[in-house]
Amino acid sequence: MLRIASASLAGTAIEFYDFFVYGTAAALVLGPLFFPTLSPLTGTLAAFGTFAIGFIARPLGSLLFGHIGDRYGRRPVLVASLLTTGFATTAVGCLPVHSTIGTAAPVLLLLLRFLQGLGLGGEWGGAVLLTAEHAPAGRRALWGSFPQMGPPLGFLLANGTMLTLTAVLSDAQFLAWGWRVPFWIAGVLTVGGLLLRSSLAETPHFRELAESGNRAAAPVAEVLRDHWRLLLLTAGALSVGYAVFYAVTTWSLVHGTERLGVAPTTMLVLVIAAVAVKGVLTPAAALLGDRFGRRPMCLVGSGLAALWMFPFVALLHTGEPLLMFLGSVVALIALVTMFSVIAAYLPELYEPRVRCTGAAVGYNLAGVLGGALTPIVATALSDGTGPPWGVAAWLTGVALLSTACFAALPETRPRPTRVPAAGHADEEPAPA
Repeated sequence: MLRIASASLAGTAIEFYDFFVYGTAAALVLGPLFFPTLSPLTGTLAAFGTFAIGFIARPLGSLLFGHIGDRYGRRPVLVASLLTTGFATTAVGCLPVHSTIGTAAPVLLLLLRFLQGLGLGGEWGGAVLLTAEHAPAGRRALWGSFPQMGPPLGFLLANGTMLTLTAVLSDAQFLAWGWRVPFWIAGVLTVGGLLLRSSLAETPHFRELAESGNRAAAPVAEVLRDHWRLLLLTAGALSVGYAVFYAVTTWSLVHGTERLGVAPTTMLVLVIAAVAVKGVLTPAAALLGDRFGRRPMCLVGSGLAALWMFPFVALLHTGEPLLMFLGSVVALIALVTMFSVIAAYLPELYEPRVRCTGAAVGYNLAGVLGGALTPIVATALSDGTGPPWGVAAWLTGVALLSTACFAALPETRPRPTRVPAAGHADEEPAPA
């Protein structure tokens, strides 16, 4: 289990590094480099528009790779998704800017961002199922939390690289070539990830499906026909996680540097520290999910997010680093309370024959509302001198929507069925 979980963690960290390095670049440099004819605000919105394309592509990727995962196995998804995202990210680092090739530059940027999202849409489903379907029932949330630590680890790698480059290079050097280096590093990481995943075994659940001939012939159609309500509920429930994460990690960078005059290095350090706390707390919160259930953890997390968004915006707008860090870290604690158990919760909600498609599509549809729209909406709503209360209202609304969706979902935590003489409770299988 440790080898399987570690491989899942490494793969998701690499793929989310690819995805996040683009988000940080969009906040810091992509606007003036690829949209120089626009005003600073409009250029930032355009850069975040290309950022949003990745989230729109993710559900399409989950449909494509989910079909592969349910028909041909979880392992092929892990390789194909990693190759797709790694190629697209490395290519962004080689892309000529607007001053070199004109309008072709933002068009190619959009295309490569779309490919990034397509690959990441398949990555999450394959990685969590590889871990969750190997894990013992009573510790499924704990082992499933390993790939969930991939996003914060990928974010730390991406922003740590950006922080180092902004610290050692002049502004002119960073704009000229320094911003490309993190994208080139993605190519090296992709090769390492492929080597790590090459020896992984297929999951026992899929082997049973293949041997019994019970694989879904058209998993996408089956999910849309028989599980559409569950799909919408899971997408709505998870949207707050995306909204909070990208408000803290992407929008706050723009607001802090452009509106409040905080140094980019200071903002990156604050965000990196807050995400590091999130990563460390993920397995601890997952243990609570194995003990008390998935749904209660999700309700607590989404409820805390709804209560904290106005304080978060108020603390962020002070421009004081410690207060900004406090606002960000509490917001991410609310997020980790939910997302630490999601890698166990979503697969348990769907029956095995369509699990890769259903879980992945639900997870990535949430990114369209929470991840794609939040930086754009928040940037537009924060165009003023006072605290951006409109941003707080938007985030609170998303949190309330998610809380309502979590309340409508069932609990899935396996319960002990008997206690043998040795004193260790056996677990009944998770409900489909």
